Amino acid sequence: MGVLSGLEPHKVFGFFEEICGIPHGSGNVKEISDYLVQFAKDRQLTWVQDELNNVIIVKEATKGYDQEPAIILQGHMDMVAVKKPKLDMDMKVEGLRLAVKGDLIYAQDTSLGGDDGIAVAYALALLDSTNLAHPRLEVVITVDEETGMEGARGIDLSMLKGRRMVNLDSEEEGIFLTSCAGGAAVHAYVPYGSREKEGLLYRISVEGFLGGHSGAEIHKERGNSNCLMGRVLYKLTKEVPVCLESLQGGLADNAIPRQTTATVIISQDDQKKFEEIIASVAKEIRTELAVKDPDVAIAVWPEEGSVCNHICVDEESTAALAAYLVALPNGVQAMSADVPGLVETSLNLGIMKLDRQEQELVCDFSVRSCIASAKQSLVEKVCAVTELAGGCYSVTGDYPGWAYRADSPFREKMIRVYQRMYGKMPEIQAIHAGLECGILADKLDDLDCISIGPDMKDIHTTEETLSISSTVRVWEYLVELLAEKDFV
Repeated sequence: MGVLSGLEPHKVFGFFEEICGIPHGSGNVKEISDYLVQFAKDRQLTWVQDELNNVIIVKEATKGYDQEPAIILQGHMDMVAVKKPKLDMDMKVEGLRLAVKGDLIYAQDTSLGGDDGIAVAYALALLDSTNLAHPRLEVVITVDEETGMEGARGIDLSMLKGRRMVNLDSEEEGIFLTSCAGGAAVHAYVPYGSREKEGLLYRISVEGFLGGHSGAEIHKERGNSNCLMGRVLYKLTKEVPVCLESLQGGLADNAIPRQTTATVIISQDDQKKFEEIIASVAKEIRTELAVKDPDVAIAVWPEEGSVCNHICVDEESTAALAAYLVALPNGVQAMSADVPGLVETSLNLGIMKLDRQEQELVCDFSVRSCIASAKQSLVEKVCAVTELAGGCYSVTGDYPGWAYRADSPFREKMIRVYQRMYGKMPEIQAIHAGLECGILADKLDDLDCISIGPDMKDIHTTEETLSISSTVRVWEYLVELLAEKDFV
């Protein structure tokens, strides 16, 4: 018996649990892609699997719906696979360990992948149905949305007849998304010099951050552990000779990092001063983030009890890398002048690591803006700071924003169905997070698209949850929407 076996609708939660049992972090999607193909084969549905492992599955209209416009249902099969630091689990080969608490589904000590596993579960439940009325369904499940939308960028949609699409990659029930920001990833590489140094090896951990999605939650101004580690190192290098031995933080460029660790070498004579500086910076940061990120902590402890020799980043390079991290922009850069409360432009230093083999600091950023020129300007700013630090960079995964469509018959239909079911208007919103709608709209002329989804919290973190009751309501809404005829 599965953990979710007692939940209804049985097919939705059953398929979701099957999906969670298959490792499907970004870049590790072959197994789940093949699972989707086998699902289609078993039901004798039309399917396509491309070289990227994107999958399209088509189910023809039920009786009486042949003349209705085809509807595209779209989501992505990959998830941001993160786990708690001490968890002994390989998410590349092991499935998630699901649990239920009250109205919430979660995965024990890992992210859940409700973003976007529940979209896939909805689609499979509809494709598997034998008693639901619907027009021709064209299900498009892409790969690696979380790492640059490469699946959406490379997919061939020429076989599709539909020009109405429900994107199922949203996390708030009752909100219809109609536009989103564009984005890009910047990868920076800053070289350093190394030396052998005698001294004490200390570990520093900047931890306890709430984290979150760098699009959906960047406006909450939570702490970024990578940036704050840069601040700690910068303060240290200004007062005591410090050499970096290791540096690592963050798990995905589009997830606000929650923990960053470093090991540094100091002289025995500087031990007291070193610990005083750490304590002072920790107090400053806790005060600044007392409300926004209340559990932030900076822990420090000696790795070895005696003076030893270590190969490390030299003092000059350590100071330069710390200055680079402090100089970088991060977080919200501009708010929209047109839409109150909407972030216009932001960036997130999501991954940072010291590559000892290449002797360089590697930093991965997620840049977003609903204005293309502002996005480009911010990308250039990161690149310029990197150049000034003597580094180089590359830019990947540049995707367009999804523009609002003033004339949208499909949106009006979706609103009409929602009002009839719930007696109120849904909220019509634009978001700062990226969706694949803009890329897919470039491939399909006159695509009329809305994004919806059930309530999820803390996506891309180990605290991610999916609401059971909201999942049920969104399912009921989808069933009603598909049954609603345009031609009576």
